[in-house]
Amino acid sequence: MNMKLKSKSNGTLERGKRGVLSNIFSLYILFSILSLLTFSCKPPSSTTKAKDTKITFKIVQMNDVYEIAPLGGGKYGGLARVAHVVDSIKIKTPNTFLVMAGDFLNPSLLGTVKVDGERLQGKHMIDVMNAMGVDLATFGNHEFDIDETDFQKRLNESKFDWTSANVFQQTEAGPTSFHVIKNGDSLRIPDTFTFQIKKADTTALEVGIFSVSIDSNPKDYVYYSDYLLEAQTAFTTLKVKKSDVILGLTHLSLSQDIEVAKTLEEVPLLMGGHEHNNMLVPVENTTIAKADANAKTVFVHTFVYDLKTKKLTISPELFPITDAVASAPKVQAVVDKWNAILDEKIKEVIANPNEVIYDATPPLDGTDAANRSKQTNLGHIITRGMAYAYEDEVDLVFVNGGSFRLDDMLQGNITSLDMFRVLPFGGSVLKVKLKGSLLTKVLDYGETQAGTGAYLHRYLVDRGPTSTPWLVNGKPIEDKKIYTVATSDFLLKGFDIPFLTPENEGVVEVYEPSETQLAGDIRKAVIVSLKESNKF
Repeated sequence: MNMKLKSKSNGTLERGKRGVLSNIFSLYILFSILSLLTFSCKPPSSTTKAKDTKITFKIVQMNDVYEIAPLGGGKYGGLARVAHVVDSIKIKTPNTFLVMAGDFLNPSLLGTVKVDGERLQGKHMIDVMNAMGVDLATFGNHEFDIDETDFQKRLNESKFDWTSANVFQQTEAGPTSFHVIKNGDSLRIPDTFTFQIKKADTTALEVGIFSVSIDSNPKDYVYYSDYLLEAQTAFTTLKVKKSDVILGLTHLSLSQDIEVAKTLEEVPLLMGGHEHNNMLVPVENTTIAKADANAKTVFVHTFVYDLKTKKLTISPELFPITDAVASAPKVQAVVDKWNAILDEKIKEVIANPNEVIYDATPPLDGTDAANRSKQTNLGHIITRGMAYAYEDEVDLVFVNGGSFRLDDMLQGNITSLDMFRVLPFGGSVLKVKLKGSLLTKVLDYGETQAGTGAYLHRYLVDRGPTSTPWLVNGKPIEDKKIYTVATSDFLLKGFDIPFLTPENEGVVEVYEPSETQLAGDIRKAVIVSLKESNKF
């Protein structure tokens, strides 16, 4: 700058000086603003770059859900509450998906009632899941409790996607993929599925999902291929498709999930079902996650993927669904609709479904974890009711714990409706004559199945340590003696106890009651037994 500007020789120069200084100050302010703008718009630092290379997505996992409404007097569960949790998560993390790891079409009490001449057979569950915005489901073994026609209707009604790598429809021409019919089009259920993870309205990465299911429910219209082989094939398919992340959505026993985890070491997470109680099981590089049945809990899996380093971190959180969680109004309206139908229709089966028949003090333990592993007070009440159906003219009773489906504690006033919820499968009570040799084998087998649905609850028979013989009426079972047993029609089909079928030479005689007899419905037998017990 010219030093002459400092001269005070005349007013013109002074004014000029002030003008120049004013301009310089204005330029300084402008430069400062531009500097700030430049700083805010300049390329990110290494820390910012690292942060921008990461993307977060979440998967909310449900499994083994049979009830749409809360249990335990409203204390826990409820699909409208699950929907609220998912909606809340999506506000902060739009890349959030809701999945179902099998077992939801059956059993439930609602599924047994008739509307317009047809049993619901899971129609209510599909309606609620559609309202929830479920993204993806796979098959559980109980999906195939319903017949082929009804199962196809449920597929067609679903607005969410399905996937399975090892469960197919058996046809006259051989196994083929199940399909969903929409607007006249037949869409095959794919072996694999892919979630598109978005960032700034573009696909940032692809998450491949493969699904395999347990073959524990054989039906003429269902073909099960080998779960482990198909899991490997599906995984390879997703690798070829260049999926950035590959996850499993399974409905297998824990031991089977462990085999999958050991075989597919690159799969970091298996979201599974079937066991009904929550677990988080690490197996080498994989974690197996299963939530509690009936949406008592859900798993919220948070994934953070670095697009640059390809590194993935997973944080599974078991989230309790309790009465502290609000309900999504849209889903609650659907739940209320179906519960109103239940209240109306159940009266066609039970004259007074809300009649109090028992005082459960202390509470009756209807939890899956207990009834699949030990003798419970609920099991005692049910087996006693089965004996009552034949006026106690039986030597002993046994029934599988897997037939108790409430997974809840029953406390205080117990109604007829509660018993129907405990035993939604229904079925008759058979009177069977068995040779002592087969009876011992059956009881031994049931005891070894602790932890599964095949565990047997017993009445009028017991033993001390496992090395001692079984006692009926205080006497050891004799191999050649014939014993009269009350048991469920389900158990004589060989599903839970493979060798217990009418064809077994140890089965001497089978009596099947008519529908009008008390033994014609196990639920009614238990209800009448409780009412007559004078407990309440």
